[in-house]
Amino acid sequence: MKFIKKLVSSAYFWLTMLFFYLPIIYVIVFSFNESKSLTRFTGFSLQWYQKLFESRSIREAIYYTLLIAVIATIISTIIGTLTAIGLSKSNKILRAIVLQINDIPMMNPDIVTAIGFMLLFTSLGVDKGLGTILLAHISFCIPYVILTVMPRLRQLDDNLAEAALDLGATPLQALTKVIIPQLKGSIISGALIAFTMSFDDFVISFFTSGPKVSNIAIYVYSSIKRINPTINALSTIIVVIVTTVLIIVNVVPMIKDRKTRGIEE
Repeated sequence: MKFIKKLVSSAYFWLTMLFFYLPIIYVIVFSFNESKSLTRFTGFSLQWYQKLFESRSIREAIYYTLLIAVIATIISTIIGTLTAIGLSKSNKILRAIVLQINDIPMMNPDIVTAIGFMLLFTSLGVDKGLGTILLAHISFCIPYVILTVMPRLRQLDDNLAEAALDLGATPLQALTKVIIPQLKGSIISGALIAFTMSFDDFVISFFTSGPKVSNIAIYVYSSIKRINPTINALSTIIVVIVTTVLIIVNVVPMIKDRKTRGIEE
């Protein structure tokens, strides 16, 4: 009986892994296909990577995607962190109300949020473009930063800031040299989530962008009706970059931890 349970558990695990990773492997393999076929591998070639870097539209899509994601991440991380710190010092009723409101954008379907932003910009007579898509991204990234930073704030000693002030630090020094260093890990996590959400977003970007601005998600959507193997090459590069970053983020702390243990021993 135990053997059957173990066999079913293993089968379930590997089927789940195949479900998640087989499409990614498929995309990577066919990014090196010599022909445009997405069903038959005819030979190894790097031509789609060459065409990827030669395509002006793809370069512009990558540029706008990174530009929007970086700016939205920086601004939303600053605003979200300061908001979380302010809420931690507020009374319980105000904090509970604001946190409930903060959860709405994350629970709300993207299509509803996108239409809301579109109607807002249209009613204000604002031409959709880089500015509108950037404002939309900042708005939906802030709640994720607040949600990530708040749990760490609850673990901090409330007397840290007061102790810093008693020792002669200014409120700004207490914030930047005492509070924020304690939140470093959660701030970085919030920034990574914000960057990922902005980089990956399609629905809100589609409804708030203008004709002159197109990120990777919009470009891929516009190319979906025709066979375009350069999308496979672009996807492969993104997968490699993300995998490399994840390895670095996970391996570097392990190496530092081992060095620290070695010094202590």
